[in-house]
Amino acid sequence: MKVLIVALALAVSGCGAQVPAAEAADAAVEMVALQEVGFDAGDAGDTAAEKPGVRPRPVRKLLRKNTLHGEVVVRTRDGEERTVVVQRGAVTAADDKGFTVKSSDGFELTWTYGDPVRVAQNREKAERSAVRAGVQVGVGGVRDGAAVTARLIIVG
Repeated sequence: MKVLIVALALAVSGCGAQVPAAEAADAAVEMVALQEVGFDAGDAGDTAAEKPGVRPRPVRKLLRKNTLHGEVVVRTRDGEERTVVVQRGAVTAADDKGFTVKSSDGFELTWTYGDPVRVAQNREKAERSAVRAGVQVGVGGVRDGAAVTARLIIVG
């Protein structure tokens, strides 16, 4: 958990955004949920989150490769419930406000960019322009009603 909070702090500071402590704690809850459904903080280029000599568990490795899409409801430290959404697939459309991803089973979802949002490609920080039609992505974020907001996008 401490590693996750450090990774989150690195991700937020890497985006240049000032985030209040309460929002950072809620984002930590989101990152835990994203990890539980197969996203790895190391995928976002946060090498501090990686542990040398520790091999990933085979089940989690398969989950990362085989997860297409899903939602998990988590409880924040304030007792609020938050819906965390994950999806893997091909970007079918993208603009400066958001993008649409279609998973291999045909499920399609339109995402808006979060503030902050972390974009990574090849374990390095990337610009939002890397999210364009035709590229494969893994994306995680939160649902608020019908709106789905991306917090972490892994290109490639």
